Amino acid sequence: MNWSTFKYLLTLLLAIPVNLLAITDEPQEVSDTKRWDKRIHLRYEGWERMKPTHVKMQYAGGMGVLSTGVGWDYGKRRQWETDVLLGYLPAKYASDFLLTLTVKQNYIPWSMSFDKHWALEPFYCGMYLTTIAGEEFWKKEPGRYPNRYYNFSTKIRPYIFIGQRMNFNLKNSIVQHISLFYEVSTCELYIISKATNRSLTMRDVLRFSFGAKVQLFKNK
Repeated sequence: MNWSTFKYLLTLLLAIPVNLLAITDEPQEVSDTKRWDKRIHLRYEGWERMKPTHVKMQYAGGMGVLSTGVGWDYGKRRQWETDVLLGYLPAKYASDFLLTLTVKQNYIPWSMSFDKHWALEPFYCGMYLTTIAGEEFWKKEPGRYPNRYYNFSTKIRPYIFIGQRMNFNLKNSIVQHISLFYEVSTCELYIISKATNRSLTMRDVLRFSFGAKVQLFKNK
């Protein structure tokens, strides 16, 4: 990975919402608690807000074969999440072993608790930006191609997605719950290709991925 690529990845990493430090959390006790939504944001103070609230692992989804990383949740009911994931693409899928970096934003509007152990997040959505290391990928069209021959970046790919999660609550001193999830995603290049080529099926446009999330419990 050359210096210019490293600087680009570092810039993306620094683009994570640093304003997490400035977020004004709601009180720990939520006055309008819903019977079926038991989520409560356990707030940190000051610089503690930079501490990750969860770790994730995801298979596929346009961010490498396998990605793993950390994330932060915020909002009165933890309805917002920001993740940073590092993934890899084996050499059999490319010219060489390659690394990916993904910054992901999630919105989880609902959570439905069935009992003290199980909860379902029936719908969530979001978007993410993925970049891949490698000299064969570019941010701007190289000069060796005719002007606007490739009118897109091969290094950066924006995705949108929807998904569902099932949570199993533990609430011990380290882990609050473990979630299993799946997502269906697509990117702008697939959407444009579908619009201009009707022979493509939805299977060509949509990508399926799945993974796990471990919610860390705030130390009392």
